[in-house]
Amino acid sequence: MEPFLGSAKPCERFSWQAWMEGDDFCRAFFQQALFKGLLARRRICEPPNRSATRNPGTSLGKHKEVFLAMKKGTAFKEKKLAERMGLVGVAILLGFSWGCATMINEFYSHSPPRLADPKNAPPVPGPLTPPRELNKVSLPAYRIEPPDVISIEMLKMVPIPPYRIETYDVLAIRVLGTLLDQPIDGYYLVDADGTVDLGPAYGRVRIAGMTLEEARQTITRHLEAVLRQPEVSLQLARASGIQPVTGTYLVGPDGCINLRAYGVVRVAGLTVVEAKQAIQRHLSQFFDSPEVAVDVVGYNSKVYYIITQGAGMGDNVIRVPITGNETVLDALSQVRGLSQLSSKQIWIARPAPPELGCQQILPVDWDAITQGGMTATNYQILPGDRIYISQDEAMAWSNFISKILTPVERVAGAAGLGASTIRQFQYLGEQGGGGPWW
Repeated sequence: MEPFLGSAKPCERFSWQAWMEGDDFCRAFFQQALFKGLLARRRICEPPNRSATRNPGTSLGKHKEVFLAMKKGTAFKEKKLAERMGLVGVAILLGFSWGCATMINEFYSHSPPRLADPKNAPPVPGPLTPPRELNKVSLPAYRIEPPDVISIEMLKMVPIPPYRIETYDVLAIRVLGTLLDQPIDGYYLVDADGTVDLGPAYGRVRIAGMTLEEARQTITRHLEAVLRQPEVSLQLARASGIQPVTGTYLVGPDGCINLRAYGVVRVAGLTVVEAKQAIQRHLSQFFDSPEVAVDVVGYNSKVYYIITQGAGMGDNVIRVPITGNETVLDALSQVRGLSQLSSKQIWIARPAPPELGCQQILPVDWDAITQGGMTATNYQILPGDRIYISQDEAMAWSNFISKILTPVERVAGAAGLGASTIRQFQYLGEQGGGGPWW
């Protein structure tokens, strides 16, 4: 039961008899209270009892006080109702916060995964100590895979005999018994017409298409017309028709490298030594006992991954080639450390063969590594490792609330802008003296 601010006494249930008895102030007071929603369960004015009926002036004065107080805006102060509504609002807010926190923890919080029931897992080998910063291991022999880049250097490139001389070949010719002022000893180019110029005193000799022995005999017969018993020595210094092999080659998606004029060689899945042997066997079709040097200059197929959880804004994955000497600290330096979206909960997910039936999870103590210089969890990175950096829960909560409130803010902003525009047009219409613009 709520008291009036005026002099009226606490009310009972509303009496329709008071309405019907024609009290104007009571009727007006009831209408205004009903309009303002103040008549929910209680009556507003006192029921006119017999004494009031006999003395209408007293009842009329009380009604006037209440009515005037209501007109001034101080008719009611629903204190208890306001307190109840405030408590209900706080309860709703706390329930909403608890529900959102539960949702955030369910959808955004991550921890290193574990097996559901280790007792049901298949047997695995005994525990092995993973390599760490001060206890590193050498990786097994590197096997070439796409898209690695390898370097090939040709050490010995001799054509398969019998080699036939072609134009623009370079020959090393040396002759004994020549004229003193015109010796024949040096490198000679086979011209485009297939001849070689031995000097003004000896003329030109055609040798294109001949083997080295046939060319030696031809040059000897030619010089016998000028010299007595000339002795000719001839060697191939450079073959113009032989394409160079030395260079860098990209391993294609099919696992082969393209040696241009000499075809393709499959090197995927081979070590560097095995790839060298495969290339030499292939080039033996074109050269006599070829020798090559092979090395990997682009380690593109062996990588590890740095996965940063994005606090509800999308995860970030970085692919980093591995050289065999990286640790967790080296890996995180590739991404400039932890971002403002990240927490210090970090672990390594190491791939395991499917027949093991288990997961290899290596938790990382970031504070111990960076602040204490501890090496216990500064593990060596192996090919295929996934370094997972969990998100900051506070940032995840903030982003989640932003996603919910942003559409509401946009709608409210659009509504406010529309209302402001309408008021502006109304004002302009009233200033023009013609009423509203519409």
